Amino acid sequence: MGCLLKGGGGLYSRLVVGAVLLAAGEGARMGGRPKSLLELGGVPLIRRQLIALSGAGVDEVVVVLGHHAEHIEPVVQAFPVTLARNLAPQDGQVSSLRIGLAALTGKLDAVLVALADQPLINAQDITSLIAAYKQRAEGTSVVVPMVGGEPGNPVMFSAEVREQILAGGANVGCRQWRAANPQAVHAFATDNRRFRVDVDTEEDIARFERDTGHRLRWPTALERDVPADVPATAGPG
Repeated sequence: MGCLLKGGGGLYSRLVVGAVLLAAGEGARMGGRPKSLLELGGVPLIRRQLIALSGAGVDEVVVVLGHHAEHIEPVVQAFPVTLARNLAPQDGQVSSLRIGLAALTGKLDAVLVALADQPLINAQDITSLIAAYKQRAEGTSVVVPMVGGEPGNPVMFSAEVREQILAGGANVGCRQWRAANPQAVHAFATDNRRFRVDVDTEEDIARFERDTGHRLRWPTALERDVPADVPATAGPG
């Protein structure tokens, strides 16, 4: 992110941006397998997200692990990121978000929160979100991509919002903060559907292939680990 971005309002100074990448889920609707390790073009989705964040010049990244940490950690350990462990991932995504926000250590201007199961997000998408944050409406502090009137991910918010979330109760995350402060939310209207594409179920994998022509595959080790009650043919491989 080392250069200035020029927009309708002139030159925008460089932001120091931290990112929290959430990868602690159980993948219950995927037969208890980590969605972030699905591969597109032979590259795990979580590595694709880290490459996108790096390519966009994000300054600091915290990856939050929980379920399946022993499988995911070897895939990301080569990246210059902080690994944070949610020891109670069953408490849900808000608990992982709060752990990730607390693990950021730098003096940041803004925070970006990304999901590890979005197959198509690239560096250009992250850069466009950062640009939208810089050009957000006056008085707003959270930017949410809106595609056809539906919210997408990643989202981005100010360092002050991060502090307010962490100062709130254990059940307060970004979504809860936004609901309590709707006037502070800037809708980044875009036709970029990559912000809306994620995979939660086997049906999502099949739909992704139909819509894009690209196949998501489980790594070989996880194909062998398919639970007995999940048919072997259920996966894309």
